[in-house]
Amino acid sequence: MKLRSFSALDSILVAAVLLTLIAGSLSLFDDPMSGPLQLALILVGCFGALIGIKNGLSWQELEDEIVRINAKTVAPIFIFLSIGILIGAFILSGTVPTLLHMGLSLLSPAFFYPAACLICAIVSLCIGSSWTTVATMGVGLMGTAHGFGLSPEITAGAVVAGAYFGDKMSPLSDTTNLAPAVAGAQLFDHIRHMAWVSVPSLLIALTLFSVLALNTDVSDGSVSDVERIKAELAASFSVAWYNLIPMFALLAMSVRKVPAFPAIILSSALACVFAVLFQGAAIERFMAGSGLTGAMLVVKALWTVMATGFVSQTGHEVVDALFSRGGMASMVFMAFLVFCSMMMTAVLERIGFIRFVLGLIVRGVHSVGALIGATLATSLGVNVLTGDQYLSLVLPGQMWKEEYRRRGLAAVNLSRTLEDAGTVTSALIPWNACGVYMAATLGVATLSYLPFAFFNWINPLIALIFGIFCIRILPLEADPAERPESLPGRDEALPGTA
Repeated sequence: MKLRSFSALDSILVAAVLLTLIAGSLSLFDDPMSGPLQLALILVGCFGALIGIKNGLSWQELEDEIVRINAKTVAPIFIFLSIGILIGAFILSGTVPTLLHMGLSLLSPAFFYPAACLICAIVSLCIGSSWTTVATMGVGLMGTAHGFGLSPEITAGAVVAGAYFGDKMSPLSDTTNLAPAVAGAQLFDHIRHMAWVSVPSLLIALTLFSVLALNTDVSDGSVSDVERIKAELAASFSVAWYNLIPMFALLAMSVRKVPAFPAIILSSALACVFAVLFQGAAIERFMAGSGLTGAMLVVKALWTVMATGFVSQTGHEVVDALFSRGGMASMVFMAFLVFCSMMMTAVLERIGFIRFVLGLIVRGVHSVGALIGATLATSLGVNVLTGDQYLSLVLPGQMWKEEYRRRGLAAVNLSRTLEDAGTVTSALIPWNACGVYMAATLGVATLSYLPFAFFNWINPLIALIFGIFCIRILPLEADPAERPESLPGRDEALPGTA
């Protein structure tokens, strides 16, 4: 059967089904990621497959593409599962309880939100990983917020905002290296150019978090609750500084660029050793009623905490809610969501929907502001359609690279814009792997922390403003005969535009 071209009508039908089903799952269900959203993504993929078959593709071709795309998700899914192991092991070893105890002792509700954001920004900048930062400092800060009676949604937003600023600006980050590689820019030129947009975005975010913190009413009852939580932690775990060694080991391996999965597994194993050495009483309470003793009790405790998570039974509602979590099983739903998202992505890519939409955007670009806006839109759009942070850098980067060069703009303009939309918005999309990870690790739904992840949505807006008014938009460094005399204003046509 002869293949037909993907048409405008096909695009309208697929877009309508996509928007209707995803919006329906998000609006009709309180917990759409427990299954309704996954079903919506699969149904969109099935409808796209029907369009593809109508245009001459075979189901086998579509299935092969689904398998190929999903093969790329295996490594992230193993990381998801290992994070579940890490959280359970870090609780039983006393690492998370010690972080929480220290946070309640050192931090104050009056500046907690901006402090949480800044702490995560510094850690993420040093290690180049938003995921590791959230799994370590983020988990501890969430517990501290619960202890103070502060908003978990705002806290999660502060953690995500700080983690993504540091990830975006760190030379150790994979996305910070990927964006300039795709655009053809130099790494440190790229980082310096990003600072013009990212630093003001972070300062605005810290200001907003400070306003929220200053307007937080902490009652005397909350202060006494903090003391009760600290007392319960000291009674349930052996709280000591050396319990933080497994966390520092993980951070050190991240700095040394040890691959994520082995680094997390090694840190989890070290945490288990610390649990055996220093948390004997906690292990016995955790396995009370098992009927086991000695070495078998310890083995089953470690096995259980890594497989299905830790269960706290102190009787203190806040402590039990904070520490009854972790385990590989808690991350299974993430694999479910990622597989469904990639199934839809594979079909939409194979039938030509994504290329068709991107091609439409190119036709409307006639100025610097429009070019920057179109790049931001395509990176965000790929994030939404594919649920993949790396594709949101690679696909628009490949698409716009020659256009920037043709119009006399330096490659750092493209690399910065890719990160301004692709990297930072990935954590704001519920079905994106980053959004799923942040929600599962912090225990707050993506759409709940989204309004408070100030940096993540302010950064693209400032990038757009810079583009419209040609602020810090650098010309291409070329021979004098080829270099544009000046950059066009926001209402002028770009060089080479018909």
